[in-house]
Amino acid sequence: MAQALYRTWRPALWDEVVGQDHIVQTLKNAIATDRVGHAYLFAGPKGTGKTTSARLLAKGVNCLEDSLEKRPCNHCANCLAVNEGRFLDLIEIDAASNTSVDDVRELRDKINFSPSQGRFKVYIIDEVHMLSTSAFNALLKTLEEPPSHVIFILCTTEIHKIPATVLSRCQRHEFRRIPVPVIVQKLKELCKQEKIKIDDDALTLIARQATGSMRDAISLVDQLSSISKKITLSIAQDVLGTATNQSVIDLVEASMAGSSGKGLEIIHQALDSGADPRQYARQVVDYLRDLLVIKMDAGKQLELTPEVRATMEAHSARFKMNRLVNMIQAFTSAAIELKANWHPGLGLELAYAEALAPATTPQVEVTAPPEQLPAQPKPTPKAKASSNPVEVAPKPVESDRPSPITGPITLDLVQEHWEALKRAVKSRNTVTSALMNSSRLVDVDGSTVVINFSSDLLRDKMADEQNSRMVCSVMSKYFGQDVRLICTTGERDALPKSGANGGMQQVEETIKKLGGQLREIPTDYSVKDE
Repeated sequence: MAQALYRTWRPALWDEVVGQDHIVQTLKNAIATDRVGHAYLFAGPKGTGKTTSARLLAKGVNCLEDSLEKRPCNHCANCLAVNEGRFLDLIEIDAASNTSVDDVRELRDKINFSPSQGRFKVYIIDEVHMLSTSAFNALLKTLEEPPSHVIFILCTTEIHKIPATVLSRCQRHEFRRIPVPVIVQKLKELCKQEKIKIDDDALTLIARQATGSMRDAISLVDQLSSISKKITLSIAQDVLGTATNQSVIDLVEASMAGSSGKGLEIIHQALDSGADPRQYARQVVDYLRDLLVIKMDAGKQLELTPEVRATMEAHSARFKMNRLVNMIQAFTSAAIELKANWHPGLGLELAYAEALAPATTPQVEVTAPPEQLPAQPKPTPKAKASSNPVEVAPKPVESDRPSPITGPITLDLVQEHWEALKRAVKSRNTVTSALMNSSRLVDVDGSTVVINFSSDLLRDKMADEQNSRMVCSVMSKYFGQDVRLICTTGERDALPKSGANGGMQQVEETIKKLGGQLREIPTDYSVKDE
């Protein structure tokens, strides 16, 4: 049976480890100076060299080479035994299948036995975060003071799951994702020696698809090499599922043309032909993401054929930034939430309908480098007193308000529509929406709405001109009249509600008792909308 390429190409010497120079040098120095620690923790993404480095460290401390600087030599009896998997003093444990406290106790009972072949017994515990809490507790004492002939190397992809008591007992090394150019260079060397014919563009695509994992990149080359004698970019795209589907291009063009019927027809044809709804949504997102990258003048980093690049540049030029962002968000939600839809095409249909809806987020068009853009307005200065309210002048009511509610504004009326108001704000700006979710509706007096925050920071952020004017604009449209917003802080229970015999007069009196001031701001409806 042929051996997988990633196993054949597992590094046998320190110099063969790529992308982790900061760790390799540290471990080489520890071996050269005979100052190897008793416990190590290797953390980082999959396929970045954690287990490989652990094995190299085990080889280094047991190597028979006289010169410490040359360990591991990779040709002595111990090094060859490690390479061939028959070195008795290297014990690899899969924590995913040995998670119980009994497994750790069994390990603890065996570590007192002296090494059989080498100088040290090295325990490599892979995916150590899978151990149970009781297993970690059973390991603690041994990990802190193991016998002098034992070295522990813990490997994990999820370091946040490791107890702090374990972290404090280990030398910690963080493995990084391997850069794309480094992966490409290694793959070129591999393909040359394995006599695999592959285009450079295909290698770059594979390296990007591997997302920093050398093992994944080598496995992809191994997979593609069994399909064709010559691996081209188009073959790699087809096999890896990254080729741009013509149906996706047609759907994007239909959305730009505003054709609802044509877009739904394209979606239904794709599903009828066997396309998976979630995968189709992801393909749409991938295509739109590339359009966004091109629109932000970073298209050179994309690996595209000349024909596809020309098409995408034309599409990117026709899209407004805010509509492109909205469409990406809509189809991303479809890709995530499709599993909950009883109708396979419903998520895609809703995403497309949302993509055709008028864009509600502020228009963003970058026409010059940041240093050449006009200065942004400064935020409203913070109030000195902790309970000092900030009154915000409303944004003028726009003439195209959608069927506003008529009649006087009351606390009960605003409370009834509070959730709808928050949703309307969220459709414009998620940051402002988050601020509204952090507030509490306190009182309504005439056209003045009072909201309360738990901190001055949140109050001042809402009082920022951009946020406050957006809220005032939404409320003014909703209720059919100009609305003023007052932001307060202080003890929430101490602030009265409307209808508690006093209204705004009682609010003002309470604020003064808390040490704040109510600053009157002249109403100015001539302020231009941002």
